[in-house]
Amino acid sequence: MKKIKRILGYLIAVFILASSFIAMPRSSDCNKATFLDSIKNDSVRVDSVAYYSLKLYKNNVHASYYHNKFNGRKTASGEKFDNSKYTAAHRKFKFGTKLLITNPKNNKSVVVTVNDRGPFVRGREIDLSKKAFMEISHNTSRGFIDVNIEVIEE
Repeated sequence: MKKIKRILGYLIAVFILASSFIAMPRSSDCNKATFLDSIKNDSVRVDSVAYYSLKLYKNNVHASYYHNKFNGRKTASGEKFDNSKYTAAHRKFKFGTKLLITNPKNNKSVVVTVNDRGPFVRGREIDLSKKAFMEISHNTSRGFIDVNIEVIEE
């Protein structure tokens, strides 16, 4: 009798464990919806940097990008983080500061808005959203690149 109860207990535990994995949505479906929603919002970004003055902040500094696990969490500024927008985290710039981030290896640039604090890892200067990082990266298999940071003064 004890043996039957033990086997029955194991079967119930396995069933509960297996059913918890089946109900999870795929992350690719969630990212796809977010990406499609953000196309309309970000499609206005054309070369508007030419109308403002740029002030060089630092050359050849280490930049990385946010992991997807931070999507939906609040940033230090109180905004909800979205990896499909052009945002960044920096330790010193005021929230709302616009920065021109340039990859010197391929001269690709992107304009980001500071809305978070960080990175708090020695040797890293700025954390970019995944969208901004992938737009300027020459090698998307690496999670870091060297960039130039310029402040856009309006």
